[in-house]
Amino acid sequence: MTQPGTTPTRPRRAAGCLQSIVVLAVILGLGYGASKFFGDDSSTSKSSSSSSSASDGKGGSWEIGDCGGPDPENKPDGYRAYDCDESGATFKALELKPASFMPDSIQCPAGTDLIIQVSRVFGSGDGKKGGGIPTHTVCGRNLSDDHPGDAGAGGGQLVEGDCISATAKEITCASAGAEDFKVLGLVKDKKECPAATTEPMQLMMAIGRPYDVICGGKV
Repeated sequence: MTQPGTTPTRPRRAAGCLQSIVVLAVILGLGYGASKFFGDDSSTSKSSSSSSSASDGKGGSWEIGDCGGPDPENKPDGYRAYDCDESGATFKALELKPASFMPDSIQCPAGTDLIIQVSRVFGSGDGKKGGGIPTHTVCGRNLSDDHPGDAGAGGGQLVEGDCISATAKEITCASAGAEDFKVLGLVKDKKECPAATTEPMQLMMAIGRPYDVICGGKV
């Protein structure tokens, strides 16, 4: 899934001394967006993963507040690290999570606009042919005013405060109608839903997902 980019030649702060190539794999189209338990997943809005990546130039060390953006040498979906004041920077690390081979197991906080998996390719391996060892995950927030990951905005991962249709598809709260619901909780069992829940939605099994029920209430 990963592709190595070129290591930036400009001076960088906190650059590690690891003898490896570190790449970023961006998971696009966020949102667990699960379906009600109807016996199939035709109404499920799945996450999609990009097949591109880019060098972060940080020797594998990311910190909250670090920035990144699209890599012009690794289009269309490649990303790399930038200093936050550089013109190429488009997102900032909101939170750091462990690496995982199961995207559903990574739950970033509200406000996360994109999820980035950082992987390391050792030696002369070519990340463009896949491979690499995931090291950690970056929960990124856009530097622009466009924040699909905010609660109710209709994008990002499903979080409390988002709105969903009757088939558990995430929608913007601004477009929600009488037949739609607000997410009051994301729990493992219906009995854990808050009292205001009017529509507890049992989800199909997904390995690694931290919840199995969406607690829906009236918008």
